[in-house]
Amino acid sequence: MLNIGDKLPEFSLKGYDNKIYTHFDYADKYALAVIFTCNSSPISKAYAKRLVNLFEKYEGDNLGIVGINSNDPLQSPEDDFEHMQMVAEKLGLNQLHFLFLQDNEQIAAQTFGATVNPEVFLFNRKRELVYKGAIDDSWENEAMATAVYLEDAIEEALDGMEVDYPEIPAEGTPIIWKK
Repeated sequence: MLNIGDKLPEFSLKGYDNKIYTHFDYADKYALAVIFTCNSSPISKAYAKRLVNLFEKYEGDNLGIVGINSNDPLQSPEDDFEHMQMVAEKLGLNQLHFLFLQDNEQIAAQTFGATVNPEVFLFNRKRELVYKGAIDDSWENEAMATAVYLEDAIEEALDGMEVDYPEIPAEGTPIIWKK
């Protein structure tokens, strides 16, 4: 399980575009948000377009966002690779540099200590964990959000500042682990 200040763990995962991506593919980013998410969780679905909008807002500031699906596709067929590709196409991820990766062996989720979908791990320029947890305080309705935890943390990380609130418990659906 990662703690604030820990370094970005190594990973090598297949993206929705059938290419393999590693932690080195993001070496040039000033900040990197790794978000454990999936296709089946209503909370992840509610945040999908918001995350794309957040990526578009900060892409010019050299933010990288990576979505990782760690749910067991045998127990949750909606989280299989083909469904990931459909979701990526629907969200227009192929026109962005926003990756959606499959963690079939659930090694990344275990290494990061992810437990729910969605759950954020934000790393600064030095690839130190500076924030983990929730995206905001209202998954049901974006207009009702009064605290935008991830966006605030991104701005602070991009500015090279210490994140004011480095840990906010993530609200999500449990990752579906292999049996």
